[in-house]
Amino acid sequence: MREKLYHIIEPQSRHSRISNIYDIVMIIVILLSFIPLIFRDDYPIFGAIDVFCVIIFIIDYILRWITADFRFKKKRVSPFVWYPVSVMAIIDLLSILPMLVDMSSAFRAFRVFRLVRALRVVRVLKIFRYSTNMDILASVFKAQRRPLILVMLLAVGYILISAMVIFQVEPDTFKTYFQAVYWATVSLATVGYGDIYATSVAGRLVTIGSVLIGIAVVALPAGIITAGYMEEMNKRHRHNEDEEE
Repeated sequence: MREKLYHIIEPQSRHSRISNIYDIVMIIVILLSFIPLIFRDDYPIFGAIDVFCVIIFIIDYILRWITADFRFKKKRVSPFVWYPVSVMAIIDLLSILPMLVDMSSAFRAFRVFRLVRALRVVRVLKIFRYSTNMDILASVFKAQRRPLILVMLLAVGYILISAMVIFQVEPDTFKTYFQAVYWATVSLATVGYGDIYATSVAGRLVTIGSVLIGIAVVALPAGIITAGYMEEMNKRHRHNEDEEE
């Protein structure tokens, strides 16, 4: 019985019609849970929606917990101990926690209450589990994590260095180093909000260099992710062909 449940709720079994239906239902419930977050006013229907969605999330959490031994390929107690501290289980728990806090009047007096309620946004991460495309994208990020981390470090390093340069070149414009970091980040992303900008010739030359380098740095992750996505698609295609044979 538990093994059948595992093949329904886990993404590895999406070739099953029941598993596909389960994924679609869960995605709908996740999207439904965001409805109260897009309104300022608190209507009674929103409470009902939240209760309904959290009940579904709790059931899903319990089902995954009791089938953890199949997920971790181990037939002993340790998977049941390990599952609650796994990444996706923590995301599931954070999706449930805001509603439980909402139901407790004891928490409403604390400022942390609003912060906990904001954790409802974490529910969007649950879609990674139920969407095939999201699952592929997650696999791409996992496979390409080293080059992506390298690009991120390159971007962060350039931001900090260019911020130091512009901070020294434009002392009248950039009063704090944080303003310089903000400018460097915006320039690197080639966004250009225009709220803070260089006014001297030297500062504008630094800006030109930052934008040109930014174009290259921003393009690198796109190329890495695209190449990784195609590689992952080809790998899954070959895997499906091998299963059919």
